[in-house]
Amino acid sequence: MELNGPNAEAVVISAEERAEEQKLIRRMQMMMNMVMQVIAQDGSLTIDEAAQMIADSRKAALAMFPGKELAYDLIWRPRFQRLMRERFRIM
Repeated sequence: MELNGPNAEAVVISAEERAEEQKLIRRMQMMMNMVMQVIAQDGSLTIDEAAQMIADSRKAALAMFPGKELAYDLIWRPRFQRLMRERFRIM
């Protein structure tokens, strides 16, 4: 499909922006999964260290996606809360 006319550049830029956003999403997912794995598997990790890792990962995620606090709170916070309850037997 050939793009001609005044909107051709906008479509290309839009596709590039989408690709960059997908790259950031994959990077964030990998980071969050790594944090969750460390918390779940490192027996020497204290509850304070785990909480700090979660806080740091939140800061990193929001640096990657500014203004997306609600999305973080809906997607990642419940996962981290469940992991902390299971790992440290907290209520």
